[in-house]
Amino acid sequence: MKLSQTGMGTTKLSNIDEMYPGQSILLQTGQLVQYGAGLFGYNTIPLLVRRNVEKIIVDTLNKYGCIEVLLPTLQPDTIWKNSGRYEHYVDDGTMLITESNKGTFCLAPTGEEAMLEFAREKLKSYKNLPVTFYQIGEKYRNEIRTRGYLLRGKAFPMLDAYSFDIDEQSMGKSYENVKNAFLEIFEKIGLEVIPIVADNGSMGGKKSEEFMLISEQGEDKILYDEKTKIGLNTEILERENYQQYLKEEYGIEDISNFKEIRTMELGHIFQLGTRYSEMMNGKYINQEGKEALYYMGCYGIGVSRTVAALYEQCVVKDPKWGPCGFVLPKSVAPYQVQIIPKMENAEKVELANTIYKTLQNEKIGVILDDRETVTMGTKIKDCKILGTPYLVVIGDKQDGELIELENMQTGEKEVVTIKTLIQKLK
Repeated sequence: MKLSQTGMGTTKLSNIDEMYPGQSILLQTGQLVQYGAGLFGYNTIPLLVRRNVEKIIVDTLNKYGCIEVLLPTLQPDTIWKNSGRYEHYVDDGTMLITESNKGTFCLAPTGEEAMLEFAREKLKSYKNLPVTFYQIGEKYRNEIRTRGYLLRGKAFPMLDAYSFDIDEQSMGKSYENVKNAFLEIFEKIGLEVIPIVADNGSMGGKKSEEFMLISEQGEDKILYDEKTKIGLNTEILERENYQQYLKEEYGIEDISNFKEIRTMELGHIFQLGTRYSEMMNGKYINQEGKEALYYMGCYGIGVSRTVAALYEQCVVKDPKWGPCGFVLPKSVAPYQVQIIPKMENAEKVELANTIYKTLQNEKIGVILDDRETVTMGTKIKDCKILGTPYLVVIGDKQDGELIELENMQTGEKEVVTIKTLIQKLK
């Protein structure tokens, strides 16, 4: 990507939001555009980061045997009335609806109803089970209290997956399979999450766990044991039989060493049992030739929330000016290296273009800062604004075919050839 073609100018950061500096920087530099409370547009780099996060999710879930589908987000009200949840979502103002001469339609806040409608036509026999379907698509919730920019919006991309099994034991296996997939997903993204014991709440079912990122920007408080790395949502303690529940479902017998910490929820998984299949008549033919209810699991990752958490975690601070940009993990950074040539020197510009084309041919993400009216110092600062992991400056100190590569995370510099640069970035 050539920066001259993006229309990117220079931006002086000011009055950065102390609570959410990462997203504040994205907004001030035009990488995010706010259309209203909880409604955002993405510029190219955050969009590509989001797509890389989605690719990690898709590749990992496919590895774990899950099947990708895509369901409509605009849905007839009938499927919500069939589940009995229509009035609840409409009365509390969560669901956005539109009325037309063709009927009433809903913008889906979640996907249980649509997925069960989808599965019922495909999973008619025990021979079709078990299976886990998943999708990544937009969800819509009329949040009264939008908070933290992308962390709690009205429209947001979400991974939602649903497992269908013949009995409780099989449901438990599917649940553990997706749990392991989620842990691998967050590890690949570069976020260290903790799966914690959670309350099923309005979702119903027997067992659930939230995937929490330790963060002062989070709106959740959990109890956490640093030694065992086990956490639990404080809502669990409101159960009358919480001690028995913790022991039977999670093997936790003593919480005296647990301390309260602040966290950010990025994912949630549930064992739903037969609750939704009972409400919506979700049945298959079992081995005895009789109708039986699906045992279901439900699994979600907030994609935009994960992107926001990633940017907040990757904020870098100047000792004098404070938050000044990012260094994105190589696993999700759409561009691995940024090349900054001295534009007044034709020879340096030619070398920069040669390196740029070579890296593109090798399918290595590269940014060429070819803006004519921007100083070298500002361009180097902008490398942090865009979150690029590596920087190459081709200026007066550059000698022949040797180039200096700087690791933006550590500040380490090394002199390499173009061949070595390719090997390192690959």
